[in-house]
Amino acid sequence: MSNSTQILDFKAQLELQDTAFPMLQILNEDGKVVDKDGLKRAGLSDEKLVELFKQMLFARQVDIRSMKLAKQGRMGFFGPHAGQEASQMASAFAFTDEDWLFPGYRDLPQIYSKGWPIWKGLLWSRGHQLGNEYTTEDGKPVNSWFPQIIIGAQYVEAAGVALGLKKRKKDAVAFVYTGDGGSSQGDTYEGINFASAYKAPLVAFIQNNGYAISTPRSLQTAAPHLAAKGWAAGAPSIVVDGMDAIAMYLASKEAREWAVAGNGPVVIETITNRLEPHSTAGDDPLRYRTKEELDAWWKKEPLIRMRNFLTEKGIWDEKQEEAYVAELDALIDGNVKKANAVEKQKISSFIKNTLEVPSQAMAEQLAKFESEGK
Repeated sequence: MSNSTQILDFKAQLELQDTAFPMLQILNEDGKVVDKDGLKRAGLSDEKLVELFKQMLFARQVDIRSMKLAKQGRMGFFGPHAGQEASQMASAFAFTDEDWLFPGYRDLPQIYSKGWPIWKGLLWSRGHQLGNEYTTEDGKPVNSWFPQIIIGAQYVEAAGVALGLKKRKKDAVAFVYTGDGGSSQGDTYEGINFASAYKAPLVAFIQNNGYAISTPRSLQTAAPHLAAKGWAAGAPSIVVDGMDAIAMYLASKEAREWAVAGNGPVVIETITNRLEPHSTAGDDPLRYRTKEELDAWWKKEPLIRMRNFLTEKGIWDEKQEEAYVAELDALIDGNVKKANAVEKQKISSFIKNTLEVPSQAMAEQLAKFESEGK
């Protein structure tokens, strides 16, 4: 016999939602271990911990240099990602080269981690055709989709590839990223639902960085946790401290293992923060958030806690970091020069790159512009 009093207690339902998703955390804001079992379960050796931190430093340095290039008018569109190094790089660290990445426009660092050269990312930001060639420096394929500009669309694409990997019996998964704003898009739910219905190997990240352009998380949805959207599709879903690299790696590793074993998708909400403007297109974050809030989040940023943890373990120090950042700057300098040396596209180039066989009208336009050297 049903308990009508309990079933019809709507207030209790709301309270239950609020407590249904405890946050996974291994390192606290000071870099102290708060979950020793979780640290052991992550299975990261000292060498791997340093490698992971270097990946995070790489992402931060790319962000710093990209912001400078944008201010100098030497870069096209750029979505800053400072503050999301753990959410992005520590999650990507758990996947293999065979896995397929589906990034949003703020997720270039994850593509770089798969071997995509920085100079191609710079060309992508400038709208150059070579910026959409996903190969390594020596021409090997990089299993990544382009950085999706249409919010949430990458979820549908990722679900389709995940099903394809399953049907081909590949030992691989698709992994996809969007933000808290993207979680409100129909494509996001549709992708999760499709993957869940067909038990496709998909790991779906919702990077809850606090703001979708200027819309705060509090106005994005009344749901206490964005991870709950995965439950609606029958997918296991968790919340992770997105400023904690080890927690992010552990969650991603085990989600991948679950998905590749044929159990269907996993949804991971990462609690992180965007510490800079939404993009370099003129956004001023102080118009919709306070300096005090930003300062508080800068004190929680992921490099601090990971640096503290590694330093206390005796496997990282200031001199190592200075030397590595200098290496990164030299690497970025070389890639900027390479991007700048690429021949600029002409009007005729755009026509040639549109269709393999141009229409009659396009052929006439092509002949015209080529004759004019355009």
